[in-house]
Amino acid sequence: MSRTALRICPLCEATCGLTLTVEGTRVTGARGDREDVFSKGFICPKGASFGAVDGDPDRLRTPLVRTDGALREATWDEAFEAVAAGLGPVVERYGPDAVGVVLGNPNVHTMAGALYPSVLLGALRTRSLFTASTVDQMPKHVSSGLLFGDPNAIPVPDLDHTDHLLLIGANPLESNGSLCTAPDFPGRLKALRARGGRLTVVDPRRTRTARLADRHLAIRPGTDALLLAAMANTLFAEDLADLGDLAPDVEGLAELRDALADFTPEAVAPACDLEAGVIRTLARELAAAPAAAVYARIGSCTVPHGTLASWLVDVLNILTGNLDRPGGALFPQAATDRAPRPAGPGRGFALGRWHSRVSRHPEAKGELPLSALAEEIDTATGTGEPVRALIAVAANPVLSAPDGDRLDKALASLDFMVSVDPYLNETSRHAHVVLPPPPPAQSPHHDFAFNTLAVRNQVRYTRPAVPLEPGRMAESEILARLVLAVSGMHGTDPAAVDAMVIDQTLAKAVQDEHAPVHGRDPRALAAQLTGDNGPERRLDMMLRLGPYGDGFGARPDGLSLARLLAHPHGIDLGPLRPRLPQPLRTRSGRIELLPEPIAGDLPRLRRALSERPAGLVLVGRRHLRSNNSWMHNVPALTGGSNRCTLHIHPEDAARLGVRDGAAVRVRGAGGEVVAPAEVTDGVRPGVVSLPHGWGHDRPGTRLAHAATVPGVNVNQLLDGSLLDPLSGNAVLNGIPVEVVTLP
Repeated sequence: MSRTALRICPLCEATCGLTLTVEGTRVTGARGDREDVFSKGFICPKGASFGAVDGDPDRLRTPLVRTDGALREATWDEAFEAVAAGLGPVVERYGPDAVGVVLGNPNVHTMAGALYPSVLLGALRTRSLFTASTVDQMPKHVSSGLLFGDPNAIPVPDLDHTDHLLLIGANPLESNGSLCTAPDFPGRLKALRARGGRLTVVDPRRTRTARLADRHLAIRPGTDALLLAAMANTLFAEDLADLGDLAPDVEGLAELRDALADFTPEAVAPACDLEAGVIRTLARELAAAPAAAVYARIGSCTVPHGTLASWLVDVLNILTGNLDRPGGALFPQAATDRAPRPAGPGRGFALGRWHSRVSRHPEAKGELPLSALAEEIDTATGTGEPVRALIAVAANPVLSAPDGDRLDKALASLDFMVSVDPYLNETSRHAHVVLPPPPPAQSPHHDFAFNTLAVRNQVRYTRPAVPLEPGRMAESEILARLVLAVSGMHGTDPAAVDAMVIDQTLAKAVQDEHAPVHGRDPRALAAQLTGDNGPERRLDMMLRLGPYGDGFGARPDGLSLARLLAHPHGIDLGPLRPRLPQPLRTRSGRIELLPEPIAGDLPRLRRALSERPAGLVLVGRRHLRSNNSWMHNVPALTGGSNRCTLHIHPEDAARLGVRDGAAVRVRGAGGEVVAPAEVTDGVRPGVVSLPHGWGHDRPGTRLAHAATVPGVNVNQLLDGSLLDPLSGNAVLNGIPVEVVTLP
């Protein structure tokens, strides 16, 4: 007999509410939850395929432990015994930095992935942290840290109220949005145009989003920062800059004007391959709109000037008075954020507090570039010890990082590796221990990270749709036991980890004069927490301490876990509202328009004014039914137009003798791949495109369907040497390549 259950979709950043059809313990269908306070019934092909993703027969069901060179099934006790025995000697002999930690993108899509990695890192005390952020959005974190003092203070466009939206390097009709959590992003863009608003898309590809726009500008890849600088220059030159209510909270305006003086539209136009008049028009329209927002994403982050481009996005929002303004770009307020503190100076944001061992890359936000992971393992020279052991949590850097072949070899040389992953994939196949979390239907869900980026304030929580299958272990317990294993407490009750976090958090909160529980007894507060397990108790604590919380009884109408459970479709907390200056944590307590690291990088941008690619350059792409390498093993999400092909413009194809469907060899600094050509005017001349996340052809994996259509790993064309220097982000777009036909 079938039943229904609610579940927040964890398969992309849109976080749509789903209504699942469950037969026994198997999810047999999924549709949009029309009563969901945020998504209101919207669903995309990934959400509709939730049951197929959840029930993939290749998902691991028991731990694997390497014995005599081969992975075998093991009990959970055996697996954690092996973890403790494998990691302990490495830390004892070489120190904590000899243990690297890699956190993959799926961590922010699970409740456990949000709650435990910081505890794991605290227990390890390692500085060898690498995450997917440095092949994705780290430039935005760095620019926000430098501008606002907090790398997580990221303004998002007020999509539902803006009159003018400028999208740069973003394709939300395919990605469903990123660093801007918005169910039904396509519908919101159509609503913008229906109410008379204007949508402009800047992208070297004519994406689905670009086809929807009022204007599409096919910019030369990698020149977004130049375009944005010229727009800011125009605002100054034509006296269009008007900070409005922001003025008291901003410093460095005159210095910014001087710093951007060289970036006139005429100077920038040849590099961007756009007309100077068009650039001026963009700036004038932005300034003239009643409310406007500039939003840029991965296409503008994964380029040589990614941090400068991210910075200039917010500079334009500031100069037009659209930052922290309804219809502009605002700072969301998530239910599990800390309760707002009084405005005032903070500690600011620093870069380069330590450096990578080999190439001396500076840390950013506590992370080292994922591009440097291979050399940190396989290169003995440099200060300190190489990474000799690795903990990979929901990460597949062999496909997601540059030069996967080198990293593949480096992983094979490790003394010990543990992977928390539901699949035996291109990375986890090297592990000595694989710890598989259960399918999403058997896990609870709350979006800690994405609610801090949501276009409307709301809060939702769903308990597991089906009970945990016998023999499986909850992801929260897996990560808690991992914390215990690395901290010398193997064998301790894993509930001790949650209890420790609760005790530490409440002890700190009662000493904070601005907290709603200041001066109270932390033990009495802990006794009030509700929930069936440690993660729920921690969620209850965060809700109660948060900006909408009940303050442990101080505000009876406030949030708690009990109240949230009573609203299974979520609680609407209202539209985004102006919050400045409260979110600012700079040393000055103001928005610092021209931070020193930014000013120091501008000469490099000036040199780019005269740079031109001699031949073809490569950009990536994503398909609506794909999220990096996650879902290529699900038949319902592959095939059709979701194929690993090289998009090439007809003019370039004719010049090179490339026929549609013919195999071509693509060469880059890191290697070469062979892929079928797809001749299309969806890319501008001089640009070719390969999708990210493919290359499922390595032996030793258990991805049966993905192996039938493996595609090629676009990141193998990179050697890992090209990075944005401020953020350490890999340069994945606008890289030179050679395309040759096969005989």
